[in-house]
Amino acid sequence: MLASMLVPPLCWSCGRVARRTEPLCLDCRRLLRRLGPEPVVLSGVRAWAPVAYGGPARDLVGALKFRGATRVAEAMAAQIAANAPEWMLEGSLVPVPLHPRRRRRRGYNQAALIADALARWTGLEVVDCLRRAGSSATQVGRDRRERGLGPAGSIELRAAAPGRVALVDDVATTGATLAACAAVLRAAGSIEVSALVFARTIGR
Repeated sequence: MLASMLVPPLCWSCGRVARRTEPLCLDCRRLLRRLGPEPVVLSGVRAWAPVAYGGPARDLVGALKFRGATRVAEAMAAQIAANAPEWMLEGSLVPVPLHPRRRRRRGYNQAALIADALARWTGLEVVDCLRRAGSSATQVGRDRRERGLGPAGSIELRAAAPGRVALVDDVATTGATLAACAAVLRAAGSIEVSALVFARTIGR
């Protein structure tokens, strides 16, 4: 406790001092590329993100995934809750699943952390009804064509699917993973499936 009081919080992007409640310093927050209020369609799924994937946003995603910065999920969820279209903040939140092997190695599913934080901001229910099986290969390092073919392994249902779903993830690129999740949910009876992510790639 004393150490946390003496050591100031540092920005996860540039390493300079940041506010205790913020994972980025003011200068890096200003570098975030804010996206508009309208969702885009990625591989057949309407998806929305508050910021573009790049610069400080990319650094935050990396901190959450690879540096154990689990508290970053709260700030990501706050950005989604404050800016997402109202109609997308309805129904149930379903985190995109992480392969069990990778979850054991990392200790958590970053999408589930964001979903849990988003639930606290919005009051929506989290329904962790999907699982990933087969290959545990990551999307990192795969080119755009390979990403477009879908996630390595397969997405399966492990509990009843809600009628209206907002998939939750940290970042969206081609949308292939979101599409694979949406296909399983729709086959199981979900009437509407959209996606809320912290950041998405742009320039398509």
